[in-house]
Amino acid sequence: MFRILLLALALFAPLANASAEEYITVASTTSTRDSGLFDDILPLFTKSSGIAVRIVAVGTGQAIKLAKNGDADVLFVHHRKSEEAFIAGGFGVKRYDVMYNDFVIVGPDHDPAVIGGAKDVAKAFQKIAAAKIPFLSRGDDSGTNKKERALWSAAGIDTSKVSGTWYRETGSGMGATLNTAAAVNGYAMTDRGTWLAFKNSGDLKILVEGDTRLLNPYGVILVNPQRHPHVKAAAGQKFIDWLVSAPAQAAIAGFRINGEPLFKGNAR
Repeated sequence: MFRILLLALALFAPLANASAEEYITVASTTSTRDSGLFDDILPLFTKSSGIAVRIVAVGTGQAIKLAKNGDADVLFVHHRKSEEAFIAGGFGVKRYDVMYNDFVIVGPDHDPAVIGGAKDVAKAFQKIAAAKIPFLSRGDDSGTNKKERALWSAAGIDTSKVSGTWYRETGSGMGATLNTAAAVNGYAMTDRGTWLAFKNSGDLKILVEGDTRLLNPYGVILVNPQRHPHVKAAAGQKFIDWLVSAPAQAAIAGFRINGEPLFKGNAR
């Protein structure tokens, strides 16, 4: 009987250890996951802290909803206006700059709207609208989608009036939206990181880049434990402190695809 008990304890010990593992949940974006950044840097944090990080990668809008509901310990997204509103509403403690990359406009190599090389993204959008060439939008309330809508507005174009015509909303993530753009030889806006990691570009290429309005900053916020007492505040803050530390900033800057850096650290 004693031997049977010892065997049972041995069998269930790994399960007990797994359940006892310290971890935090981070609501973040598909761009940080799909680019491969998290796979590259998170093991460094876990090794140094003993804390595992479980990522829920969705659009920024959905990530913020998860954090508001207390379904994450940390929010790590890329739409500053929404992040500041999250804190102002009492859902987050403090926003920290972590890194940035930029958005680019991609389109077919033959460029029917003739936007290649443009440095003014609003004028490029006006040309796409005038030519009525398919533009594929995520349409999912992600940080990328929010930014894209703001740029269309800056171009003086109300996309709600043309939705379903040349302006097409996929309701999907960045990868799926790029796949659709490649299939129909259309245009799309994407973050550079996802673009560099994208394997199915077909005839698509970067046509517009460099406008300062295309900058894409990322911020990290601890979910407010006063609103959600179950939030793992100490472990979550330890993760935030690590992200803005010199070793993590170096790891972010060192992450590359085909020799090209995807993100630049900007922690203060």
